[in-house]
Amino acid sequence: MATSLINTEVLPFKATAFHNGKFVDVSETDLKGKWSVVFFYPADFTFVCPTELGDLADNYAELQKMGVEVYSISTDTHFTHKAWHDTSDTIKKINFPMVGDPTGIISRNFGVMIEEAGLAERGTFVIDPQGKIQIIEINAGGIGRDASELLRKVKAAQYVASHPGEVCPAKWKEGEATLAPSLDLVGKI
Repeated sequence: MATSLINTEVLPFKATAFHNGKFVDVSETDLKGKWSVVFFYPADFTFVCPTELGDLADNYAELQKMGVEVYSISTDTHFTHKAWHDTSDTIKKINFPMVGDPTGIISRNFGVMIEEAGLAERGTFVIDPQGKIQIIEINAGGIGRDASELLRKVKAAQYVASHPGEVCPAKWKEGEATLAPSLDLVGKI
C-alpha cells in the first residue's frame, strides 16, 4: 500500500536543468526557502505536454509574483530540453527551469515513475518553504492540467500556511471567506 507524500520532505536529488539559455545544477535544497511547484510530464516533443507547459509558461509571471518557482521535470535529458526549447514556439515561452531526470531518481522520489515506460506521470507537487509537499495532483497521460486551477490551489496553500486555524473551503478564491474549524461548525456546513 502506498504512503501519502503529503507533509513529507522532498527527498535528496541532484540534476541538471536547462534554464534561461544555460545548463544549471538543481537539487532539493533549491526547493527550500520559497514556495515551489514541481511539474512532472512524460516527454518532450509530444502532444499534451507542450500544451500544459505553454499554459504554465503563460501563468509563470503570476506564480513568480506569489513567490513561487516552477520546475518542470521529465525523464528527458537537459540537452533534449534545450533542443525542444530551441525548436518549439510554445516551449520558447518557458522561463522556468526544465529539469532533466534521465535516471528517473526524481520521478521515483515523488512516486510518479512509470517503470515499464521509463517516463513520469503527469504529477504536480506544491512544496512549502520548509521543503514539505502540501499539494499533489496526478493525472492520467491523456488528461492535461490547468495552470489557473494550480494558481488557485497555491493561493489556498499559502493562505492556510499564513493563517493558522483557518482552512479554505471548496472552490475558495483569494479574498473569499475561509472557515475556522470548531465544535460549533460540526454538522452545520
